[in-house]
Amino acid sequence: MPRTRRLLTGLLTAALLLGGSAAALPGERAATGPRPGAAGIGDPYFPRDGNGGIDVRRYDVDVSYDFARGRLSGTTRLTLRPTQALSRFNLDLLLPVEDVRVDGRRAGWTRPDRHELRIRPARPLAAGEVVTVLVRYAGRPARFGYAGERNWLADGGEVVAMNQPHMAPWWFPANDHPRDKAVMDVAVTVPAAKQVVGNGRLVSRTVHGRTATTRWRAAEPMAPYLAFFAAGPFEVDRGTDRAATPGERDLPWYVAVSRRIPEPDRSRSMDLMRRTPAIVRWTERQVGDYPFGSTGGLTTSLDPGFALENQTRPTYPVMHGDGALATVVHEVAHQWFGDSVSVRGWRDIWVNEGAATFLEARYAETHGGVPAQRWMERTHAALAGSEEFWDLRVDDPGPSRMFAAPVYVRGGMTFQALRQRIGEDDFWQLLRTWVRDRAGRHGSGAQLEALAERVSGEDLDAFFEAWLRAPRPPARTAANGFA
Repeated sequence: MPRTRRLLTGLLTAALLLGGSAAALPGERAATGPRPGAAGIGDPYFPRDGNGGIDVRRYDVDVSYDFARGRLSGTTRLTLRPTQALSRFNLDLLLPVEDVRVDGRRAGWTRPDRHELRIRPARPLAAGEVVTVLVRYAGRPARFGYAGERNWLADGGEVVAMNQPHMAPWWFPANDHPRDKAVMDVAVTVPAAKQVVGNGRLVSRTVHGRTATTRWRAAEPMAPYLAFFAAGPFEVDRGTDRAATPGERDLPWYVAVSRRIPEPDRSRSMDLMRRTPAIVRWTERQVGDYPFGSTGGLTTSLDPGFALENQTRPTYPVMHGDGALATVVHEVAHQWFGDSVSVRGWRDIWVNEGAATFLEARYAETHGGVPAQRWMERTHAALAGSEEFWDLRVDDPGPSRMFAAPVYVRGGMTFQALRQRIGEDDFWQLLRTWVRDRAGRHGSGAQLEALAERVSGEDLDAFFEAWLRAPRPPARTAANGFA
């Protein structure tokens, strides 16, 4: 996600909201038998994100959205595997709940707080057994907030479910942390005059009188916050980018632009979205095969103030000037760094944002712009006197500064300085190894540092200390990646 988003938005005001009602849960079993799953996955930045004791394999989400009332109703079926014997478990959901069933049997449930849905199945679940959980729910997503965020983006004509680090609980129950990825099948019912865009591949669109149901399917597992849908009066284009060299795959693409965007911005936005397949191919040449089966993008008429790397189909506001293309490069880069290889914990966000910012500089370098090394050294010189910029520890910025400018810029400079320090061959081997070996999984900043040392055969402790952790500009030395 480009730094412009975080500079524009910052933290939003938290809201106090009431959750759904439910029957009380019985007492807990003895510690020797099945036990409750934890209410969080263990990320200290957001202790209630995700849940312990479960591994979600698949989401089948079926929602309807009423534009006039701002009301979403849905049924989500989760296929999950307990990682321990469970007496109960949690999911993350903000909307009021109407019914919960586990393997077809009615389950007890309650809301210990506005974010958590606590479920007690009719029988304890054994570790390793695969079960289905069906949750029926409805409410007005715009009324709900969590972790200082009010994320629902909609008006009477368009809606886009997009945000980071949280989005799923506003429209479907989830194990909401990048550490637990799952495949997604999403069906959205809206007025037939509107189009629906989502992740992956368009499966079907069925009209029922005045409404239509559109189904999208993502075959590759994704983090819950990267799942999205948009509904509105979209202009759509699609096609297949044919492989140019032996060994490449043909790449289907699907792009959309809101018809509510006035000309000439609408045509410019569509031209920009159509450049996505070529940028994907360029990124493949840098870091390796594209990790998903389709690509594309969406430009909304709404004003999120940021772009987001929704898996296979990044979403953008209306953009102008030279920064527009750089933003598309950034979000395409996230398909490898952030989507395919997700953060292990949110403190590791510098890896995603630093890599994407570096690839912006690399794209400019290979398309007639300033060499990335010159960009790094000029940026270092320009910011050398900024205590605020260098004071932030970018490998552990804290939840309130995860998307601060240094995480992007200092993170991107770190990648380029590392390139200069260890040399071209080792650097590109590092990036390619990272995205290949961790495809579909996650990784931490510490693991990236360790891999850099293994690939290069160098002790890089002092290098990473200077670039990521020290509260001062790195000295302009060859050891710190300066020419």
